[in-house]
Amino acid sequence: MASTLVATPAAEITARLDRLPMTRHMWMLVLLISLGGWFDTYAIFLTGSIAPGMFADKIFTPTTVSVFGFTGLASFIAALFGGLFIGTMFFTRAADRFGRRTVFTFSLVWYCVATLIMAFQYTPNGVNLWRFIAGIGIGVELVTVDTFISELVPKRERGKTFAIQQSIGFIPVPVVALLAWLLNGTAPFGLSGWRWVVIIGSVGAIIVWVVRFSLPESPRWLAQQGRVDDADRVMRAIEAKVAAQNGGTLPAPEPPVAEDPRKGKLSEIFNPTYRSRTIMLSVANFFQTIGFYGFANWVPTLLIAKGIHISQTLEYSFIIAFAYPLFPLFSSMFADRIERKWQVCISCIGIAVFGIAFAFQTSAGPLIVIGTLQTMMNAWLSFSAHNYQSELFPTRVRATAVGFVYSWSRFSTIFTGFIIAWILQQFGVPAVFMFVASAMAVVVLSIAVFGPRTNALSLEEIARELPQEG
Repeated sequence: MASTLVATPAAEITARLDRLPMTRHMWMLVLLISLGGWFDTYAIFLTGSIAPGMFADKIFTPTTVSVFGFTGLASFIAALFGGLFIGTMFFTRAADRFGRRTVFTFSLVWYCVATLIMAFQYTPNGVNLWRFIAGIGIGVELVTVDTFISELVPKRERGKTFAIQQSIGFIPVPVVALLAWLLNGTAPFGLSGWRWVVIIGSVGAIIVWVVRFSLPESPRWLAQQGRVDDADRVMRAIEAKVAAQNGGTLPAPEPPVAEDPRKGKLSEIFNPTYRSRTIMLSVANFFQTIGFYGFANWVPTLLIAKGIHISQTLEYSFIIAFAYPLFPLFSSMFADRIERKWQVCISCIGIAVFGIAFAFQTSAGPLIVIGTLQTMMNAWLSFSAHNYQSELFPTRVRATAVGFVYSWSRFSTIFTGFIIAWILQQFGVPAVFMFVASAMAVVVLSIAVFGPRTNALSLEEIARELPQEG
């Protein structure tokens, strides 16, 4: 039997949060949380940039003799996403149990340490093992960052804040591409350049404790856990700082939206209210990463397959990578004006179209221009999809639910690398992008038909409503 909807303390906290203006203090909180995503992105986007260096050191090969060979780059990609799948499927619920801030910190330390150890491995098995272990921490961190931000910002600004968060989070993409380009062919202190790219990214652990002590726990989560006094204390501190930056006053909160007061559990996301959303997001996530990582992780390798020299490949990748942080920053101007579900669909269509166009280019200019447009669509898909899935479930089960649906994107990518390597070997670059385009069509259909609207609605309004088309 469904529980009676009541105006819970968590709903009252939501009403107080939703009326806040986005002052300097609120943006600082977004920045600090985004720093966690900064190192996540660095670790994930290592793959394409350091691949040529690992090929040169004869640790991996671009393709493999058999589909699931473990000496090829595909096994390195699979190791990461195998860890990401384990982290998102089985460990993100820790953020619902122990809190957003605690898990945010622990998972960041986890993957930084594991990535540092990976830098000193010299066999495919050693590299893959520690890449897998690092992936578990990255998976937990990614979901926790999305959950944390969605619960701290007002409803009218969620699209903009996720766009800004992704802009900050994508800065490592050109950074890691630049480092790989500059360090290619070098061996400072006897270590290959690609190893230094890995080491530089792992030093993010140094700032973890500073970030942690500067962040409050999610007041929504505290109230949902019955820690009403703690939630009120955190909320008062936020309100005081925002009010001081807003001329000493704050708007009055709207009446709280009634919600289900029960504790959340995984089985809840399969009840009649959320089942459609769970299936829709699971299907969309399973296929969307085929397009996203099919390009992001394979750009240098695909360019090499076109006969472009390795130094030019890394140079082109560096130029293309600038679109990752710049496009979300530009998109923040319209991120809350276009319905979220349609942003996901439009970006997927763009990935398919520009991917196919990229496959048939051979000269530098068109490769860079179309590769940049493809990257823009990737960035748009990333911030709109991360925002969208974090909105569709209630606070009591948000991290658990997002972890479950998001894990399917990690699961599919375990095998995508092997499939792309095989398609590349057998049929060439154009066939890779036809495969990507087919996957994007599935995402568009699932979101367009079954996705509910979320723009300008409170998290409680979205959570209690059955999906509405639009």
